[in-house]
Amino acid sequence: MLSPVHDARKGIAYGKPVQPSHAAAREARIVGHAARGMAGMIAILDAAREMRLSAPAQATLQPTMAARSAVQALLDANLAGDALGLLARLLPHRYAVAWVCQCGRREVLGEHDRTGLALAQAWVRDPGEAQRAAALAFAKTHRYRTIGAWAAAAAGWSGGNLNPHYEEPTPPPEHLTAIAATSAVTYMAALAAAEFHGRRASFVRGALNLLSVQGSLDGGRQ
Repeated sequence: MLSPVHDARKGIAYGKPVQPSHAAAREARIVGHAARGMAGMIAILDAAREMRLSAPAQATLQPTMAARSAVQALLDANLAGDALGLLARLLPHRYAVAWVCQCGRREVLGEHDRTGLALAQAWVRDPGEAQRAAALAFAKTHRYRTIGAWAAAAAGWSGGNLNPHYEEPTPPPEHLTAIAATSAVTYMAALAAAEFHGRRASFVRGALNLLSVQGSLDGGRQ
């Protein structure tokens, strides 16, 4: 037999509808808030593990942190490399690729890199399969070794099938776009080697506002 408390939460008392008590309603709200907080915590910590953040970075992250607060905490701790990786993973794919393209527009790049960024930008404007495949083909051709190749890979790994010759499709892991975006921005920061650390942190700070968009890990993985 169900307990009286259980009966009240369900709104059932031996077949007759009843109103839950104020205490039961308050408890249900607390449980709901706790569950939502736990979901946010798992998302942040999963992102940190997927991006292989350093031990000091993972120790800096707190269960109650929102996405933006988590990235800012890493910046404040002088862990800009970790902040970059976490930021890239917390952003939805399309925002992460758009951010890479925005960073690239601030740099003086050669024709090859501009071509890769243009392919990535084409996918941002119209995230269809043709645009994604074209970006991935460019990244593969240039063996993921340049700013342009990594920018294109960020778009190319947003979906599709990693093994088109096999019967079972293999979608890319969700964090591959973040890895490519991190690599592209890291290469850009290194264009001025003496200013590398400051430039990398600046790229991250410039994207913090994007973490408030619907679809970041604060509001859903994609």
